[in-house]
Amino acid sequence: QQVTNHDYDYVTNRVDKNDDGRISEDEVKQIITLSVSANKLTMVPRQCEEYARLIMEALDPDKLGYIELYNLKMLLLEAPSESTTNSHKLSKLLSQRLRPTTDPSPVRRWYKRAKCSLEDNWRRCWVMLLWLSICVGLFAWKFMQYRHHAVFGVMGYCVCVAKGGAETLKFNMALTLLPVCRNTITWLRSHTTAGRIVPFNDNLKFHMAIAVGITVGAGLHVISHLACDFPRLLHAMDDEYEPMKPFFGDAKPPNYWWFVRGTEGWTGLVMMALMAVAFTFATAPLRKGKLRLPKLKKLESLDSNHEPRELTRFARLVNASCSRLTWLVNALLNRFTGYNVFWYTHHLLLAVYALLIVHGHFLYLNKKWQKKSTWMYLAVPMTVYACERLTRTLRSSVRSVKKVRVAVHPHPATLLSLHLSKPQGFRYKSGQYIYVKCPDVSPFQWHPFSITSAPGDDYVSVHIKTLGDWTNQLRNAFLKVCPTPTEGTTEILRAEYNRDNAVSNPSLPKVLIDGPYGAPAQDYKEYDIVLLVGLGIGATPMISIIKDIITNARRLDGDVESGNGNGGGASLFRTCRAYFYWVTREQGSLEWFRGVMDEVAEADEKRIIELHNHCTSVYQKGDARSALIAMLQSLHYAKNGVDVVSGSRVMSHFGRPDWAQVYQRIADENKQKRVGVFYCGEPV
Repeated sequence: QQVTNHDYDYVTNRVDKNDDGRISEDEVKQIITLSVSANKLTMVPRQCEEYARLIMEALDPDKLGYIELYNLKMLLLEAPSESTTNSHKLSKLLSQRLRPTTDPSPVRRWYKRAKCSLEDNWRRCWVMLLWLSICVGLFAWKFMQYRHHAVFGVMGYCVCVAKGGAETLKFNMALTLLPVCRNTITWLRSHTTAGRIVPFNDNLKFHMAIAVGITVGAGLHVISHLACDFPRLLHAMDDEYEPMKPFFGDAKPPNYWWFVRGTEGWTGLVMMALMAVAFTFATAPLRKGKLRLPKLKKLESLDSNHEPRELTRFARLVNASCSRLTWLVNALLNRFTGYNVFWYTHHLLLAVYALLIVHGHFLYLNKKWQKKSTWMYLAVPMTVYACERLTRTLRSSVRSVKKVRVAVHPHPATLLSLHLSKPQGFRYKSGQYIYVKCPDVSPFQWHPFSITSAPGDDYVSVHIKTLGDWTNQLRNAFLKVCPTPTEGTTEILRAEYNRDNAVSNPSLPKVLIDGPYGAPAQDYKEYDIVLLVGLGIGATPMISIIKDIITNARRLDGDVESGNGNGGGASLFRTCRAYFYWVTREQGSLEWFRGVMDEVAEADEKRIIELHNHCTSVYQKGDARSALIAMLQSLHYAKNGVDVVSGSRVMSHFGRPDWAQVYQRIADENKQKRVGVFYCGEPV
């Protein structure tokens, strides 16, 4: 109450300057401006005038030209207490003052946690156990094989470890190609029941886990050879070297350089260097460009200290030098990290595979081709991967995009909306994604984006948030072809052209697409009820799903306009209701899908889609600082059916959703039904 009284006094002192207890329309407009600024919203003066007039109509029915200060106090002080429900108070009490009752038995608590964890992760568990078992089995098999080899007498257990590590390395180098074969995984997900036992959604995580296995295997192999095997061979006596002649020649190697300059040596070292570069730039901090040195704090004045003047100058010199060095390192990290660097360095692994085949052919200890197993491991995975890359290249060139329609949203939304004509034979499911390439930005790079259009639409659309270097360059390329905006306006810029125009006019960006590819969200049809949660640009796959649900619901009802009746694939459609929660930080983000939201609200005649927009920059309902915005929102929506925050027909909520209440309400409304939850956004 003390805080809200402070807010109330602050507003009245700022607005009611003549202290007459009356608020005019101009002063109401000032209050709206203050409230808009406090909640980090944007409104043009014309909107503030309109909303001030709306409040005056509601609170000044007798047209006196002012409202009493008492009404303002009611609005700012008493509205919060009225909007606070008993359940909210109880939830706060439970979280702050009471301890939840726990099972006294630690064994039962552990069993319940283990059971829940196993239910969530049993697919991952059996795949990881199988992979680790194969790696351990291959290592043990090769270890024991060389335990009885002729070279064991000289090299000892070092050669056993080296060969065991090499065997796991060959297996993992072959296996790591399969999780990135997107077409194969999409086909298995869509046309087989393997998805029930295989976690296809974790293909990239498994790819990274295999990379750890490759690092371990390569480390065991290289360190054992360089630090143990080769030195022991060089220091072997003549009688000890006798069994080694069939492998290293009649004459004992003269020095360490003999091993390094050989085909086996230099190919192995070059592979290690290339893998070190590729794996380093694939780590999350470097791939996302987030690795930076912290800025040094400015050195406080030393004049008051009793240190010698020379020491003070030296300390300042060191601090300035460290600041310059920090700036230089951060500039280099900014230039040489990020997705582009990751993409290019990761393709160094193509050279690694070529060198691995050469390295596996020129072996010291195996001279018979049938015992050189490197090519056996790599043959099938490399063939599948090569077919994958060939399929992508041919498909993107044959299935060309004929027509492009683009909308560029201004700052701070910084969104690029692309509506592309469907290539011939292009079919997809809601929740899937495609890869987009713009040769004008980069001739090689493909980037994935969720499809926001429904399968029944005559176009395929993607919404691209400009977050990185490639997306910024793509936005700038399309800004050049959009009409020049009027100075001082923040309107959405639009352009439309076809492929023939792009050929005749090189300044028009050419767009290629590849896909579609499977994603977790495409499985939403397996559930009666779905809860769709999108954080920021993570709303993109959910937009496609809600449009598809409405389309299928019409077909089930035999919509005359759709012309499908009760037949076709819609008869297998079981999803009957969806709850969509979109949580975004900036008000400008709500512009991204305003047209889609209005379209869904108009098309959803049976109200099977429940839409919730949450703007987290606005103080939550019940806070005095957002009370005026909440009242204004209610008045404007009741009169015009349009939300003042988003500008759409969907009313926005303030602050973050109370997920405990959301889950409880959905559970109460849909008893004995299967509810699927789909989330896209940051892990937090």
